Amino acid sequence: MIGILGGMGTQAGLDFCNKLAILNRGKIDQDYPLFLLYNKSNIPGRPESIGIQTGELSNNSLSAKKYSLVLKSLLKGCQLLKKSKCKFIVIPCNTAHYWYDDLKKKIRLPIINMPEEVFNYAKKFCKKNSSIGLLATEGTIKTGVYKKFFNHRYKLIHPNVKLQKNSVNKAIKFVKMGKVKAAAKIIKPAIDYLIKNKCSKIILGCTELPIAIFAFKSFKKIENSKIFFDPNLILAKSAMKKYKI
Repeated sequence: MIGILGGMGTQAGLDFCNKLAILNRGKIDQDYPLFLLYNKSNIPGRPESIGIQTGELSNNSLSAKKYSLVLKSLLKGCQLLKKSKCKFIVIPCNTAHYWYDDLKKKIRLPIINMPEEVFNYAKKFCKKNSSIGLLATEGTIKTGVYKKFFNHRYKLIHPNVKLQKNSVNKAIKFVKMGKVKAAAKIIKPAIDYLIKNKCSKIILGCTELPIAIFAFKSFKKIENSKIFFDPNLILAKSAMKKYKI
């Protein structure tokens, strides 16, 4: 059984489950994967807990305490999935992977690393040293959860500060509020910026963003997108491969 630690946000977790189901569309009920979604929406806010919004991204005691609170909550979620006999865990939240290394040390169950899976996927489609765009939370960008995989092979480009605040951050917030059409509209300037900067592909590095961009498109168009990498879809495909082993 696949263990899904969701709630970061709720729509993103449901989007991941939907993609798991669609990857098996057309089969009988019994052929669909067994999975358990724990929508643990009470996990403290990830960007706030790493000091992104208050400038506390350092090793000071306040940042350490906030970091520890999130780690403890994530760990509780993983422990519930482990007790439920899940074979492995996926976390459909990019920013939460800042806690990945410490979380993996404390839970004796495989956890698929989403940014690493996106990197492995990118190697199939992107030439070495090419520019790849990253649309993500400020937490994901500043903690380098994608940078540590991509930087030795690619040039990661993200929107400038103004676009991050007025386009990316607002689009993510709108999806969480259920305002998907508004999110789809407001994210466009950030996308245009990355395209103008000659990015061969754009990573939708916050799991709310594929909802904004693909909400009114077919699954086939999502899979065959010439510009976007959808980490939720990539993670779903990786989970299915592991599930079938």
